[in-house]
Amino acid sequence: MRRLDIHIRDGDALDTVIRAIKAAEPIDYYVMPLEQQDRKLISVHLRDGSGQVLMDNIQSTLKDEKDWRISLLPIEATAPQIEEAEDPSKKDKRRKQALREEIYEDIVGGAKLDRDFLTLVVLSTIVAAVGLHSDSVAGVIGAMVIAPLLGPILGFSFGAALGDQKLLFGSGKTLFIGILVALTSAVLISLILPVNLESRELISRAEVRLDGMALAIAAGSAAALSLARGQGAVLVGVMVAAALLPPGAAVGLFIGAGEWALSLRAALLLALNVASLILAALVVFRLRKIGPRDWLERKGANKGVAINMALSAAFLVVCVVLILVLDLGAKISVG
Repeated sequence: MRRLDIHIRDGDALDTVIRAIKAAEPIDYYVMPLEQQDRKLISVHLRDGSGQVLMDNIQSTLKDEKDWRISLLPIEATAPQIEEAEDPSKKDKRRKQALREEIYEDIVGGAKLDRDFLTLVVLSTIVAAVGLHSDSVAGVIGAMVIAPLLGPILGFSFGAALGDQKLLFGSGKTLFIGILVALTSAVLISLILPVNLESRELISRAEVRLDGMALAIAAGSAAALSLARGQGAVLVGVMVAAALLPPGAAVGLFIGAGEWALSLRAALLLALNVASLILAALVVFRLRKIGPRDWLERKGANKGVAINMALSAAFLVVCVVLILVLDLGAKISVG
């Protein structure tokens, strides 16, 4: 359940907003006068799944008005207990889903390129590199949990779903620089710490299989779904499943050791994981009908989504072909 607080000027828009609130069938609402004589505060208690349409309608109504603001607040509990709607069709429509604005706030912070992000990339690369070198499963999992690259990947997919060019290209830039910093850090570590090619954890990052793609797709779907449902705590498990930094660190370590064939295999694994996560998250966002508010923006977003899906799918096909070729080559050399 959520509470929607609407601060607006008293006037014709107030009546329109109240009609939109009544149409949303809220649990309760009330209108309060404020200290400023020409302003009102409307507080609305909403069931899960019924807020996005109301939020969009109010924003459309007030887009040409001045001095208004909508605030969204989560409600942990209330008394007396709220009775659920008895109509099964309404229950289906009101499935648990975070509002577009909530998801945006959750995602945009993790997709931002700043000093904290770069620091996390360097630290997680160090943890991953040491774990790979010492054949430590705990160290590798620790790097997975930090997982700073998951933020810009989700930001890229969400920006594509909304048709938000700023978020899309900003997240893409953050992801690219993050990977570059991780590779550079790993190469520098390899110059200080001799690469242990006997480490099973390290060598396994050069083993690319199709089940890895299935795992990345499932992880990307789970990440997008958890954000869409407002369940960010699930992301901890997704971070471990996504496994972005270990193969990235392995690429740099193999380059530092002069093992170019192994570095290419690890790079293929990293690329496969990134592409799978982006495509899976984008598909989930679209299946949950998360898109722009304005119909004209939705039209442009649909085209952008189609292009991004096609490019991601084509990239995955190329990765699959390379995996099959590598497997075939390995079998021939063994035989």
